[in-house]
Amino acid sequence: MVSSAMLTRTQAILQKEMVREFLGEFVSTYVMMVFGLGSVAHMVLGGKYGSYLSVNLGFGFGVTMGVHMAGNISGAHMNAALTFTSCALGRMSWKKFPVYVLGQFLGSFLASATIYCLFYSAIIQFSGGHLTVTGPTATAGIFATYLPEYMTLWRGFLDEVLVTGILQLCLFAITDKKNNPALQGTQALVIGILVTVIGLSLGMNTGYAINPSRDLPPRFFTFIAGWGIQVFRDRDWWWVPVVAPLLGAYLGAIIYLVFIGSSIARRSQILEDSTIHEGRRVPVLPKTMPNPSTTLTPVTVSPTNRPSVQTVPPLSDHIHIEHF
Repeated sequence: MVSSAMLTRTQAILQKEMVREFLGEFVSTYVMMVFGLGSVAHMVLGGKYGSYLSVNLGFGFGVTMGVHMAGNISGAHMNAALTFTSCALGRMSWKKFPVYVLGQFLGSFLASATIYCLFYSAIIQFSGGHLTVTGPTATAGIFATYLPEYMTLWRGFLDEVLVTGILQLCLFAITDKKNNPALQGTQALVIGILVTVIGLSLGMNTGYAINPSRDLPPRFFTFIAGWGIQVFRDRDWWWVPVVAPLLGAYLGAIIYLVFIGSSIARRSQILEDSTIHEGRRVPVLPKTMPNPSTTLTPVTVSPTNRPSVQTVPPLSDHIHIEHF
């Protein structure tokens, strides 16, 4: 039986900010990867049960569920490239980087193990008991991305940089409160739609890993689960989904901040300067002035004919201003 003291200590540990952020990244990444890898398994193993569209929907709505899961806890990065960019731009402390990445990697690894266990019989039947990386019965692609024959290594690298840059660029636009962000409460859905659209329009060449946390842990799982060292040797592709997204996300963020964010700040400064100028403007007398030679009729006011004046009590009620 668990003692109350141990339960209290456990609750105290779980309430620490760093621990909650770790758990948020772990659970949100796990949810995203279970839906995403499960949809790939349906396409590879199930034939009529899956399609390329269903894979993109699986990852897209998996991201949506992940954002709902930990959006207000850790920000639900679920992507080491986004975490790296946040730290590089000074939006998050570097001491949190290993915590976030560890949570993402563990969640992704556990999701790979979950899908392997759920679809083990289908994997063995489809592959004939031979777990291979390439060929007509290859199943390693269920878990990680591999470069197709028509792509070269460096073309794949540039593809991952570009696609991840577009992801980060659009994420900044969706969440930038000074621009035109998604409506409150719809960010998770809009981000999921973004991932789906990226997959549908730009995912064919490399499988749009765009996320070290999505590709490296499942690849390592397949290495120890029976696919062997070939998961790292096949066309030396394994490092590209790790390095290229980091570069792409950082470049996408810089492009947004320089070309979009700076113009927003400049426009805000112009409006602020205009308001200050209006407040300091000196009233100018109208050009049409009364003729100074005009004779004014004197008026005498005596105590008997002075009009009575009623004092007006000061306003005590607050004036409510609506904000739109």
